[in-house]
Amino acid sequence: MTQVSIKEYAVADGGPYALTTGPDGALWFTMVRSGRIGRLAPGGEPSYHELEPTCGPTVITTGPDGALWFTEYQAHRIGRLTTHGAVTEFALPTPGCGPFGIAAGPDGALWFTETTADRIGRITTAGQVVEFPLPTTGAFPSAISAGPDGAMWFTMNQANAIGRIGMDGVVTVHPLPSPAAAPVGITTGQDGALWFVEIAAGKIGRITVDGQVTEFALPDRAGRPHAITTGPDGALWFTEWSGNRVGSITAQGVIEVYDLPTPGAEPHGIVCGPDGALWTALEIGALACISPTTVPSVSGVAPCP
Repeated sequence: MTQVSIKEYAVADGGPYALTTGPDGALWFTMVRSGRIGRLAPGGEPSYHELEPTCGPTVITTGPDGALWFTEYQAHRIGRLTTHGAVTEFALPTPGCGPFGIAAGPDGALWFTETTADRIGRITTAGQVVEFPLPTTGAFPSAISAGPDGAMWFTMNQANAIGRIGMDGVVTVHPLPSPAAAPVGITTGQDGALWFVEIAAGKIGRITVDGQVTEFALPDRAGRPHAITTGPDGALWFTEWSGNRVGSITAQGVIEVYDLPTPGAEPHGIVCGPDGALWTALEIGALACISPTTVPSVSGVAPCP
């Protein structure tokens, strides 16, 4: 089993939820309960940008314009934040749509999910929005990722399926084998497939661009895996929200899991940081850095600061 070092770095209270690596070499993260966006350069001190306190910033990503883009779940808006702190917010056409996941697309726009409206949205860097309805009602589209095939792939949490939307707006739905899997996080792996978590089934899933699904059961199916990202070591790294763990899975399905130092930390988002280590956001008010204790050049993952 790979030995890892996990270090936690305190940030302000307010529910750190999702995080991304910014163009400025820092981690940017949402504070979903306090309406702030945080910034942490590894080895430095965190700083914060104030938003409307109840807007509910949720998922954040780096846009093609070098700004940070995020969803405001409670305010039903898309936000844009420059690395200098200038904020712009864009109202969405459908009231109460509950935007959640967001990711940059291959077309130079941002694509996002509307959980309560059963739609996928597209917003240009100038703020122009188009919405595409899903063929399934009550699907609760959640996380979204750019696929290797020039399309966007997303989880359909309540429809027990993975969706694909092309740049022309055409949607394809791929049902999952496990009943009530409730998929959430999704990312593209180095093997050219999409990898996702099944929060209710306690599994990690893999889907090829032609729709072939493979599922891998976690050691503790009650761990409730939540988010997933591709690590610099070629493995997929994921959080277990209820299990208080992070884990990795290879393309061959080999799984390893690691307990977090603080009980009840509630890990959510996870990303490969600007330093090459893995970072996750903890509900308790911290970010955790995960790196192997072996020589970095062997694993490809940097040591924590």
